[in-house]
Amino acid sequence: MVTRPNDAKYVDGKEILVTDTDERTSEIPEVERIIVRFAGDSGDGMQLTGDRFTAASALFGNDLATLPEYPAEIRAPAGTLAGVSAFQVHIADHDINTPGDSPSVLVAMNPAALKADLPKVVEHGTLIINSDAFDERNLKKAGYESNPLEDGSLAGYQVITAPMTELTKEACKDLGVKPRDAERSKNFFALGMVSWLYSRPTKGTYDWIEQKFKGKDLVIAANMAAFKAGDVYAENADLWASRRVVRPAKLDPGTYTNINGNTALSWGLIAASKQAGIPLFLGSYPITPATDILHELAKHKNFGVRTFQAEDEIAGVGSALGASYGGHIGVTTTSGPGLALKAETIGLAVSLELPLVIVDVQRGGPSTGLPTKTEASDLMIALHGRHGEAPLPVVASSTPADCFFAAIEAVRIAVEYHTPVILLSDGYLGNGTEPWRLPSVDDLPPIKVEYLTEPNNVGVEGAPDFMPYLRDETLTRPWILPGTPGLAHRIGGIEKDDTGNISYDPENHERMVRTRDAHIAKIAESIPPIVPRGDVDADVLVLGWGSTRGAITAAVGRMRRKGRKMAQIHLRHLNPYPPNLAELIKSYDKVIVPEMNLGQLAHELRAEFLIDIKSITKIMGQPFTPAELVERIEGAIDD
Repeated sequence: MVTRPNDAKYVDGKEILVTDTDERTSEIPEVERIIVRFAGDSGDGMQLTGDRFTAASALFGNDLATLPEYPAEIRAPAGTLAGVSAFQVHIADHDINTPGDSPSVLVAMNPAALKADLPKVVEHGTLIINSDAFDERNLKKAGYESNPLEDGSLAGYQVITAPMTELTKEACKDLGVKPRDAERSKNFFALGMVSWLYSRPTKGTYDWIEQKFKGKDLVIAANMAAFKAGDVYAENADLWASRRVVRPAKLDPGTYTNINGNTALSWGLIAASKQAGIPLFLGSYPITPATDILHELAKHKNFGVRTFQAEDEIAGVGSALGASYGGHIGVTTTSGPGLALKAETIGLAVSLELPLVIVDVQRGGPSTGLPTKTEASDLMIALHGRHGEAPLPVVASSTPADCFFAAIEAVRIAVEYHTPVILLSDGYLGNGTEPWRLPSVDDLPPIKVEYLTEPNNVGVEGAPDFMPYLRDETLTRPWILPGTPGLAHRIGGIEKDDTGNISYDPENHERMVRTRDAHIAKIAESIPPIVPRGDVDADVLVLGWGSTRGAITAAVGRMRRKGRKMAQIHLRHLNPYPPNLAELIKSYDKVIVPEMNLGQLAHELRAEFLIDIKSITKIMGQPFTPAELVERIEGAIDD
C-alpha cells in the first residue's frame, strides 16, 4: 500500500514518490502511457512477472489497469499457441479506464508467445524476445516455417533480443543452483530488463522476492541474481535510446493499494458484515475464476469470517442458506456452471425469504466453455434461471475496485429485505487490477439488521399471535432465529400462508407469488435515481452494465472530444431497475447497449420498456477495447 502525499516530493514541478527510481529517471524522455504485454508458456511465470511490474508501477504512483490471460487448459502443451499465458498492463500519468487497445511493448519468452500475440502489438511497437527459445523444436511447435528473428518478418518493429535463459544460468552458476532450477528464474531476467527500460522501482521487487520465498535461500538468490542480470544487461546493451519513464498520476491524497476484483469483493463482504454487526459465512466449491474469493476470505478469521469448502456446488449453497437461517450473512461463490447447479436451493431461499448472497464471477460458456476467459452471459440465468416464479434482486459490479461497493450493496439488500441476491462479477474484473484509495470506515453505508424476538400479531382478533409471514411496509417478512422462544414455525419449500402453515389453496398461492414479486419491486424505493454522465443535450445514450464500464467510458470520452454529443449511464441494479430508468432512456433518440453476450440486457430493456435498443455484442472471451467500441458505436448511430 502507498500513502500520499506524506511520502511524496516534487521533481520538476511533478509529484513523485520517494523511491530508488528517482536516480533512474533523471533526464529520461517521458511518455504519457505505455502498454506492456508479457507472454510465454504457463510455466514461464508471466502472471507473476506482470504482477510485479504492476506493483512497481503502483508504488511509483501511476494509474494502471491490467488484463491477465490464462490458457484454457490446466496443462496445455508447452510451446504451443494453446499454452500461451499473458499479462497485459497499461500504466499512465493520468486517469485511465482499461488495459488499453493494443500493447506498445511485447515481451515474448518463446515463439508461440510471439506468434499468438504479435497481431495485438501496435505498428512499430517494441518486441523484447528471449532468443534462446527460438530453436528448431520450438519454432516447429509454434507453426513457424522459418525463424522470425532472422527472416525479416519483424522489420516493422523495434526488436530487442537477449539470450535470457543462458544469461540467467550464467548469473546463477556460482550460487549452487542447478541449471534446470536456474532456468525457472528467466522471467525475473525479463522483469529486470523491462524495469530498466521503463524506469520502474527495484527495491520493492527485491523486498517481495525475499518475502515471497522466505526460507528458500537458493530460490531467493537465483531470482535476485536473474533480476539484477536483466537490469545490467539492458543498461549495457546500448538501449538508452529506447528508455522511457511514465511519471506518476495526480491522485487524491489517501492510502492506496493495487487491488483485483476478487480481493475487493472479499473485503466488501467483510466490511458489510461489520456494518451489519453479524458474522459472515461462506459456503463454496472451488471453480475458476471465483476460487480466489474463498482463498481470501479464509485468511480473515480475525473478522469473524467462517469459510467452508464444500464437496460440491449444491452443498456450498445449502450450507450458506443454513447459515442465513441461523442469523449469519450466508454467501456462496461460483461461476456459470455452478450457478445452474445452485438453482433449486436459490429457489428455496426465495420461498423461505431468507438473506443469501450468491456471487457469480462469470466466464465463457455454456458448460465448461472457456473457464479462463471472460464473458457476461449469465444475466438471463440470474434474472430467470429458477423454476416457478422466483424473482430476486441482481446487482452487478463494474470495475475491480467497485467489486467492494457492489458486495456491500448486495449484502445490504439481502439482510434488509430478507431475500437472496445475485451479485455478478466476471473473470476480467475478478483477475484485473487497479489502484484503489481505501475508503474511511465512517463513510461506509450502515446496514440495518433486525431479528424478531417476540410474537408480532398480539391482540388481532381471530388471528394467531405469531405470524412468520406477516409483512412490514416494504413487504418484508421477519427474520427469526431458530430457537427463539414462542416463535417456532415451519420451514421448507412447500407453499405456506401468512401463519406459516402449509397451504394448497390456489388463491393463497397466487397471492403469495404476487406478494413476493411486489416485495422485490419495492427494493427500487431504496435505489438512488440514476444520473447520466456526459452532454445534457445529447441525443445518444450509451447504457452499460458490468465490466464494460471502463471501455464505454473511454470510448464515449474519445467521441465527445471529437465533438459528438453523447451521454452515458452504467447500471449496478439489474433487478429491480433504478426508479427513473424508464423515463431516462425514453428521453434519448438512440440507446446503445454494449454487452459481452448476445444482447441479454438489450433484450430485457426492449421487453420492459417497449423501446428500440441498438445492441453491440462481443463473445470472444476478451473485454471490449475503447477503439473497437468507438467504431461500433459510430456504426450503431449511423444505422
